[in-house]
Amino acid sequence: MGNNGSTRASRKPSGRPSRKKSAGGVSRRALLIGGGAVVAAGTAVVLARDEVKRAWWRVPGVEKPRKPGELDYAGATWVAASEANWRRADRPDDYGIDRVIIHVTQGSFDSAVRVFQDPAHRAATHYIVGQDGRVVQMIRELDVAYQAGNRSFNERAIGIEHEGFVDRPKDLTKAMYESSARLTASICARYDIPIDREHIIGHVEVPGTDHTDPGPHWDWDRYLKLVRRAATAPAPTPSVRASG
Repeated sequence: MGNNGSTRASRKPSGRPSRKKSAGGVSRRALLIGGGAVVAAGTAVVLARDEVKRAWWRVPGVEKPRKPGELDYAGATWVAASEANWRRADRPDDYGIDRVIIHVTQGSFDSAVRVFQDPAHRAATHYIVGQDGRVVQMIRELDVAYQAGNRSFNERAIGIEHEGFVDRPKDLTKAMYESSARLTASICARYDIPIDREHIIGHVEVPGTDHTDPGPHWDWDRYLKLVRRAATAPAPTPSVRASG
């Protein structure tokens, strides 16, 4: 959240506030947003109408509108994680998103869903991808998932779990790779994240972590090729029903 600045209004020798207009015809008095004056560097800030529309929610106590169960990725289904496993935020406006973190569950799809619903677990990712390619979203991309063991990376990343075990290469199926690649491509498109190994990383690469996933069998070359292919694939043509 940005800090609201403050300044003293300039006054004429008579003690009356100056009524001088700016070149744009807008009063030099601070623009009021939610009862608080937005002021910078000793002079009132004049915000364009579109900027106001983007910034109104930054006033303390005001949040972006939300709908329960709303998806960020159309290919997913919604199952909510426990609120103890994530932190409410307004990304990418309060924390810029510039990473996708790849995880492996070390268990089944269903067990991963269950532990992310458990408030005692104190960790979760935004998405889980199954070996059959199904995707569940458990945390909004707006919010910070407790996923990486590193606060800075949690705040700037979206996490994707993958069903399986790091020491079983057979768990990393074709359907999983392709489904996850489509998801990652959509995330990269939404936040203008480069599709490379600096910005799409494994949990093991997060500073300070004690995890080893996605493990030695995760095929990064294959995965990035699939992500790039998904990013450049044409949008599917909507089906047209015959009338009558």
